[in-house]
Amino acid sequence: MRQMKKGSTIIATVCCIIALQFASCNSPVKTEPVAKDSVAANIKMYTHTWDEIMNHGKLDMFNDSNFTKDVTFHMKPADVVGIDSARAFYSNFLTGFSNIHFIFTDVFGQGNKIVKHWKFKGKHTGKFFGIPPTRKDVDLDGATIVLMRNGKIAEEQDFYDNLDLMAQLGQLPTDK
Repeated sequence: MRQMKKGSTIIATVCCIIALQFASCNSPVKTEPVAKDSVAANIKMYTHTWDEIMNHGKLDMFNDSNFTKDVTFHMKPADVVGIDSARAFYSNFLTGFSNIHFIFTDVFGQGNKIVKHWKFKGKHTGKFFGIPPTRKDVDLDGATIVLMRNGKIAEEQDFYDNLDLMAQLGQLPTDK
């Protein structure tokens, strides 16, 4: 009986130790829902903002509620910095293309960063960065890395095939 009691005590002690180890392993998880909620809130705000701008032509979404004052879009040959400059830059897409469909293929995030895979479709019916209308359809996809700061878009860098875009617009020289 004594051995049985001693065995039960050992088993109980081992179970307590295991339970404590699991509890200590899970303690960081208690802060995760807050982080996940923050990422989810950033993604929701981000996708809503870009949907409104690109699909609904709402350039007034470029404001200090959605973007930091010094928002930076890393472009070549030079960065686009500031809300007003960003609004002017993206207005080229809205005036250059009709029938725009801007689709989020996938969006995910971690911490203060978001990555989106996107697709842009439209018909080139207006002046686009100085290129006169070609009436050609464009179907372009790419990815963007985003840095959020205090729930606002602070920095973006797009990755897409600009050569493909120019080819679709008929802007590449042909061999003749």
